[in-house]
Amino acid sequence: MQYVFGKTVQMSQQQAIERVTQELAKEGFGILTEIDVAATLKKKLGVDVPAHRILGACNPQFAHQALQVEPQIGALLPCNVVVRADASGKTLVEIMDPRAVLELVGRPEVAKIAGEVRSRLERVLAAV
Repeated sequence: MQYVFGKTVQMSQQQAIERVTQELAKEGFGILTEIDVAATLKKKLGVDVPAHRILGACNPQFAHQALQVEPQIGALLPCNVVVRADASGKTLVEIMDPRAVLELVGRPEVAKIAGEVRSRLERVLAAV
């Protein structure tokens, strides 16, 4: 099962993070968390890896709706957006597919929410 969708962009990682954040805001998402995977791995393991950030994006309206239907769904939130460099230095933007993840719940009400969230995230990716 495909659990992410994304694309390669022609900008630096920092530019991509800024653009993704702006486009997410247009769709009602805020960034709850930001994890610098490369810095963490360097600090904890002493290894160097290409730039890799995980942005925890949340649309409060949809999160609230999903939590009302399924209180345990918080374990599957927020929607992660990854902005990373590949081995050749190209910048990739990859977004967790909410339909794939929220399908684990097995509730039609949640599937409907996941579909709307996916549509908004597809618009974000298209605009980046």
